Amino acid sequence: MITIQVIIASVVAISVFNNGLIEFYYRGSWVTGEIPVRIDYLSAWFVLIISFTFATGAWYGIRYMMAYKSQSGNLASHAAAYLLAYTALVDICLVQNGLVFLILWEVMALSSFVLVIFEHYKIRTLKAGINFLIQSHVSILFLTIAIMMVKVNTGTFDFAAISSSTYTQPAAIAVGLFIFFFCGFAIKAGFVPFHTWLPLAHPAAPAHVSGVMSGVIIKIGIYGILRMVLLIKCDMVFIGYFILFISVMTGVYGVMLAIVQHNLKRLLAYHSIENIGIIGIGIGLGCLGIGYNNPLLVASGFGGGLLHVLNHSLFKSLLFYVSGNVYQATHNLEIDTLGGLIRKMPHSGYLFLIASLAICGLPPFNGFVSEFFIYNGLFNGLISNNFLFILFILFAILGLVLIGGLALICFTKAFGVVFLGNPRSSKPLAPVNESLIKAAPLYLIALFILIIGVFPVLFGPMLIKTVYLFLPESGTQATFELSNTLQSLTAIGWYSLGFIGLTALLYFIRKLVTAKRSQASDVTWGCGYTGSAEKTQYTASSFVRTYRKLAEPVLMIKRKKNEAAGLYPDRISQATHPYDKIEYWLIDKPLLFIRSFLKRFTFLQNGHIQAYILYGFVFVGLTILLPVIVEKIIELVNFLNQL
Repeated sequence: MITIQVIIASVVAISVFNNGLIEFYYRGSWVTGEIPVRIDYLSAWFVLIISFTFATGAWYGIRYMMAYKSQSGNLASHAAAYLLAYTALVDICLVQNGLVFLILWEVMALSSFVLVIFEHYKIRTLKAGINFLIQSHVSILFLTIAIMMVKVNTGTFDFAAISSSTYTQPAAIAVGLFIFFFCGFAIKAGFVPFHTWLPLAHPAAPAHVSGVMSGVIIKIGIYGILRMVLLIKCDMVFIGYFILFISVMTGVYGVMLAIVQHNLKRLLAYHSIENIGIIGIGIGLGCLGIGYNNPLLVASGFGGGLLHVLNHSLFKSLLFYVSGNVYQATHNLEIDTLGGLIRKMPHSGYLFLIASLAICGLPPFNGFVSEFFIYNGLFNGLISNNFLFILFILFAILGLVLIGGLALICFTKAFGVVFLGNPRSSKPLAPVNESLIKAAPLYLIALFILIIGVFPVLFGPMLIKTVYLFLPESGTQATFELSNTLQSLTAIGWYSLGFIGLTALLYFIRKLVTAKRSQASDVTWGCGYTGSAEKTQYTASSFVRTYRKLAEPVLMIKRKKNEAAGLYPDRISQATHPYDKIEYWLIDKPLLFIRSFLKRFTFLQNGHIQAYILYGFVFVGLTILLPVIVEKIIELVNFLNQL
C-alpha cells in the first residue's frame, strides 16, 4: 500500500520538476473556502524526500516488526498510523489553505503519537508519547494564532493572501507573524529551546519510526519555515540574523549533549537537533542574502540547507535502522555495555560506519557536500563592509566548525565503543537477522549517500530549480555559481573515492602477500595479557572524560562516585547522568511550581462520594446563579447611579 502511494507521489513530484507548477482548487465549504493545491519545486523536493524515507522505513519496518508478530491488533493500528502519517505529511506539502493545513498537521501529530507509543505498556514509552503529543499541540496553537491573524486581516485561508497582506501591513506585524509561524514550525523541527520532545520520543519509538521521525517528520517544520520565507514579505535581514543565531545555538547545544549520552538512540536524537541547527544556518544565511540582495548568499544558503535536508534524511534514518538491529541483537542500547558487535553484525557495523562518516561531513559522503555549500556561502559573506554582518558570519563559521569537530568525537565514540573492541557483556547475542532482504533498504540508503557524495551534480537540476524560488530576478548568475560548485564537488568526490579505492587496493595486496604467513592474533586491548581484557578497554564515559570536564559548566551532569577508602575498599565506581539544562529550566521547574500550587487543593480530593456530589451541586448552582447575581448587581449599580 505504502509503495503504491510512494510511487504515485514520486511520479507527480518528478513531473513538477519536468513540466513546472501544478495548481488546482477544490471547492471546499463555507468554512474553509476554496482549497488551493499548489505543487511547486519546494513541495516536490520535500515530497520526494518524504516518500523515499517512508518507503525504506516501511521495507525495513516489516522485518523489524516480525519480533512483535504476536501483537496483531497493535500491529494493525501501527500500520494504519504509518500510512496516515505519510499521507498527512505529503498533503501538508501540497495544500495551501490555512484551515485544512491545520487539520492535516493535527492528523500528522496524532498518527505520529500512535507510532511512538507502539510499546504503550511501558511507562517510559507512554510518558514520552504524551510529552510528544502535548508539545505537538503547543506547535498547533502557535500555527493557529498565526493563521487566524491572516484570516482576520484578509478574510481567507488561502496562503496567497499571506503575501498580499504582509505587503500592506506595518513591518513589525509582518515580522511578528513570521515569529509565530516560526515558533510553531520550530517545535516540530526541534530548534533549541523547542527541542525537548525529541530526546524522549526517538528512543521510545520502534527503530523504523525513529528513522522516519528524524528523517522527515521533523523536516516538515523546516518545510513550513521555508514556505513562510517565500510567502511573508518582511524585513529579511532581521529574520536572517534571528534564524542564524538560534540555529548556531541549536547545532552546538545539540552536539554538546549528544557526546555525553549513554543511550545510543538518545545520542542519535540529539544529533538530529544538531543537524537541524546546520540546516537552519543555511536558511539564516539565505534570508540574509535576500535582505542584503546578495544572490550568491541566497543560492549557497538555501542550496546547502535544502541539500542537507535530503542528506540528513538518508544518514540519520540509516543510523536509526542500524540501532534497531543492535537492539534486536542485544536487547540493550546502553553504549557502555556494548562492544565488539562488528564481528557478529558486520553488515550493521559497516553501514553504521558509512552513516557516521557521512554525518561528520567527510568526503566522499553526502554530508560533506551540503556542509561545503554552507561553508562556501559563509566565507563569501566575509567579503562585506557591514561590521554586524561579518560578526554574525564569523559566529556562524565558528559554530559550524565546533559542530563538525564535536560530531567527529561523538561518532568516534559511538562506533568505536559499540562495534569495535571486545564484548563487555558475557550474555550471548540473540540471533541476528542480517539477511539481504532486511539489509536491502539499508544498502539502498548507503548507495544514495555515496552517489550524492561523489556525483552531486546529478541532483543539480532539481536543486537549482528549488533554490531559484528564493532568488530575486537578478539572481540568474547565482545559479551558474551553484552549478559550478556542484561540478567542483563532483571532482572532490572522485578524488576522495580514488583515495578510498587506493587504500582498499593496498589492503588487498597486503592480504595477498601475508596470506601464506602464520599470524598470531589476540583480543583487542589485550596487549599480550591472556586473561579477560574487556575491562581494560575504553568505555564510552572514559573516552569523553576530558570533553565532559570542559563542558560541565554548560551542561547539567550529575555524578555518582564511590571512592576507594580504607585498607579494604569496597567496589570503586563512577556513573554520570547527563540532563538537558534547558528542559530543566523550561519544563521541569514550571511543572514543579504548578504541582506545588495544585497540592494546596488536595483537601478537595478526600475520597468521600458525598463531598463530590456537593461539589457538583455547588458547580451547577454557581453556573445558574452567577449570571443572575451579576445581572442584579448591574441593575443595583445603575439604580444607585440614577439617585
